[in-house]
Amino acid sequence: MSRPVVPLNRVVVTGMGAITPVGNSVKEFWNNLKDGVSGIGRVTRFDPSQFTSQIVGEVKGFDVTKYMEKKEARRMDLVQQYAVVSAQEAFDNSGLSSDSLEPERAGVVVGSGIGGIETFEKQHAILLSQGPGRVSPFFIPMMIIDLCAGLISMRFNLKGPNYATVSACASGAHAVADGFKIIQRGEAEVMITGGSEATITPTALAGFCSARALSTRNDEPHKASRPFDKERDGFVMGEGAGILILESLEHAQRRGAKISAEVVGVGQTADAYHITAPAPGGEGAISAMRLALQDARLGPDSVDYVNSHGTSTELNDANETQAIKAVFGERAKQIPVNSTKSMIGHLLGAAGSVELVATIKSVEEGILHPTVNYEFPDPDCDLDYVPNQMRKAEVDVAISNSFGFGGHNICVAVRRFVP
Repeated sequence: MSRPVVPLNRVVVTGMGAITPVGNSVKEFWNNLKDGVSGIGRVTRFDPSQFTSQIVGEVKGFDVTKYMEKKEARRMDLVQQYAVVSAQEAFDNSGLSSDSLEPERAGVVVGSGIGGIETFEKQHAILLSQGPGRVSPFFIPMMIIDLCAGLISMRFNLKGPNYATVSACASGAHAVADGFKIIQRGEAEVMITGGSEATITPTALAGFCSARALSTRNDEPHKASRPFDKERDGFVMGEGAGILILESLEHAQRRGAKISAEVVGVGQTADAYHITAPAPGGEGAISAMRLALQDARLGPDSVDYVNSHGTSTELNDANETQAIKAVFGERAKQIPVNSTKSMIGHLLGAAGSVELVATIKSVEEGILHPTVNYEFPDPDCDLDYVPNQMRKAEVDVAISNSFGFGGHNICVAVRRFVP
């Protein structure tokens, strides 16, 4: 006996928040992206002179005390502060209130690739210099990744699904995908989703330097992140958070919410190939994009724009280009493909959700931000990368790609909202 088909809920975006190297709000972030402003510079938080790569995308002018008391902030790692503050912006922009929420029907999924590494470094130093009795009782809560979601749920009294996603540079996008599916299945009406990362510390920078993954263009920081350009020599580490409020369409319409876009599909795959390198030919990325379009019940011809993973590394950029060609065929060269990382660097676990914010702004405003620093064409990267200047474009359907160490691939499809 066949099971009855249960219709899936439509899922819409009603609020967004962002902390990034080019702005500490969605408005500032988006305006700077459109203007091609780079947030990359020399490390200021510690002396980077011994490091092969001395450049990062730091968040600037962030004052957490505008959002919480100093005592509360001291009990949070920076990664948690970024997550909570971005969630507050998204919540405020959504127009949600305690009166419009049923706590048991609202939840949080927020990911991070590394979590509270700054706390780990500081407390480990205290352990070695002062002994175990001086380690903070808040060490564990400040370090563990799931507390980003936990703290957000406490702040807004959300008692539905609550957990973290950890899939390296795909973490934030995986969180959005999970929130989307939870609402689609009817397990919640509202989900706060996204990613946060705060890894600009000596240990993290040293690790990526040793892996030879980072750009060493130390004399020209603003030109170091150059996705798809022939002279690219590695990614630039960034930090920040991107948070999205997802709601069932019925819930959003019932309260008269402003809808930014509709999430229509996700595709999730694994390369099963290598701990850091992508599978040859972009095999896993191809499957993720195809699955996202299948999930959205859309064909390749419907996609107007691709927000790429675009890390500025030799293998990733070439493989993603191959993957896009495989999915879209002859039409691939007519689809604009840009990289948000060209201006903010690679936000690791927050990258996918921050870039999805940019993707949704493109859908809303019909504007594509540029891929900056595109100067020398690479024959292996021969698509339209929206070089150096923003462009007006009609965007009804867009996809955003995120790929992570360990072979994690995810593609999220969004479209202009049609009632």
